[in-house]
Amino acid sequence: MIRVLIADDQALVRAGFRMILEAAGDMTVVGEAENGLQALALIGQHSPDVVLMDIRMPELDGLEATRRVRASRTAPPHVLILTTFDTDEFVYEALKAGAAGFLLKTASPARLVDAIRVVNTGEALLAPSVTRRLIEAYVQRPSPGTTHGILKKLTAREQEVLKLIASGLSNNEIAEHLVLSQATVKTHINRLFAKLGVRDRVHAVVLAYQTGLVPSDTVTR
Repeated sequence: MIRVLIADDQALVRAGFRMILEAAGDMTVVGEAENGLQALALIGQHSPDVVLMDIRMPELDGLEATRRVRASRTAPPHVLILTTFDTDEFVYEALKAGAAGFLLKTASPARLVDAIRVVNTGEALLAPSVTRRLIEAYVQRPSPGTTHGILKKLTAREQEVLKLIASGLSNNEIAEHLVLSQATVKTHINRLFAKLGVRDRVHAVVLAYQTGLVPSDTVTR
């Protein structure tokens, strides 16, 4: 069972998430917090695998709570940031603080459940519709040709895998799309991370946009 903690200041939202997750069959909600301070306390008590973390909460917001939980524990839970898309300007900062990814609050129940399963495996989750907005808001594109040389380090297959990562696909979805084993996909990802000098999916996606490998106006999923 995947142990999940829900942190959101709206009781109805928490109740809705609980119903969805407990109906999934492979998840259990170990606690609910209405602010970041409560979330930190409950994380210490229950050691969840995944935390659904709203950003805008009283007393301690989700951004600072994410920083603290990721910095204070040797084996911290994976944090999945919940965003309302237009108003959460701190999502990018949350990713830099160590969040595993972000998801729209308007996502379907199936997407929410899948997102938790993805981050529980250690993968980062990047909702493409939000990724484009974040990249446009926070990442300055270089002058033409200034960073494209970085991509020359990658094989054609590795560039293809990077594009699919930037499109929001999980390892399993990439494997299905390219008709490869998951082990082969993981090998490609590890190699392209090493070649690009990035540590995770978030930074790989940022680089994909910076270099123009993935134009920001092509992500619609």
